[in-house]
Amino acid sequence: MKRIDYKSGQGDFRKEEAYIRAQKRIKELKGFYWHAFWYVAVNIFIIIMIGRGSGWNIWHFGTFATPLFWGIGLGFHALGVFGKNLFFSKSWEDRKVKEFMEEENRRQKFQ
Repeated sequence: MKRIDYKSGQGDFRKEEAYIRAQKRIKELKGFYWHAFWYVAVNIFIIIMIGRGSGWNIWHFGTFATPLFWGIGLGFHALGVFGKNLFFSKSWEDRKVKEFMEEENRRQKFQ
């Protein structure tokens, strides 16, 4: 009877799991970028159509209601895809810590 070594399959399983996670991440990114593309394309079209119909008097709430509310939805989509680190990433934190430490060092030199 042949002995099965389950440990040798662990690496393959982890690689496959990582590949599936990467595919999921790519699908999420692709979905967001398509969402952003259609947001820009459709809203340009809407603004042009409203502008042409109103003699280019576009400065009223109705013109910008769709971009505003759709933009809020797009913002939430971005947060879902990129996470809370969209604005406050690890590199941002590191830069701020370094900045505050340098400021503290300058203060100590003058005291």
